[in-house]
Amino acid sequence: MGDLLLVRHGETEWSASGQHTSWTDLPLTAHGEEQAKSLVPLLAKRTFARVVTSPLHRAVRTAELAGLSGMSTDPDLHEWDYGGYEGVTTAEIQRTRPGWFLFTDGVAPGPDGHPGESPEDVGRRADRVLARVASALGEGDVILVAHGHFLRVLTARYLGLPPADGRLFQLATGTVSRLSTEHDRPVIADWNSRWNTES
Repeated sequence: MGDLLLVRHGETEWSASGQHTSWTDLPLTAHGEEQAKSLVPLLAKRTFARVVTSPLHRAVRTAELAGLSGMSTDPDLHEWDYGGYEGVTTAEIQRTRPGWFLFTDGVAPGPDGHPGESPEDVGRRADRVLARVASALGEGDVILVAHGHFLRVLTARYLGLPPADGRLFQLATGTVSRLSTEHDRPVIADWNSRWNTES
């Protein structure tokens, strides 16, 4: 069975400022583009049975700059719908909701088409993605290029944990993580990896 590699897209203006970014399709910053390019040495020696990205530009562009080809997009890899908290930082939300935490407290409804999602909603999307890539993992490694909160929930579901346990897995921009198996049980094999330019 192959490994499931997870790539969080490179930095955007809002990821740098801590603003929740779901459907707002921001480009990568110059630093984000460099982060994506720096993934090439980590990925170049692997052959992938499937390469799947979120449909959002920041994920697709990260995949391109990381040297990935033969990509398909999957709308279920979209970031958590933050509803009324799109573009808002945690600190700003906590001014009116002290102690608010995304993974336990959810989001406020947003504009038409963006009602927001609960951890369970995101978990159902993650489960669908995992089901769709299961057969490809029988053929080799699979790589998903997507978004921080979504990939954290997907990791929890891969490990058999509740969606809200995605809170346990901090995930930085422009990194590669690897989910694998040991004795036929799901494990995290690598997390938040970056290329060491000094090596």
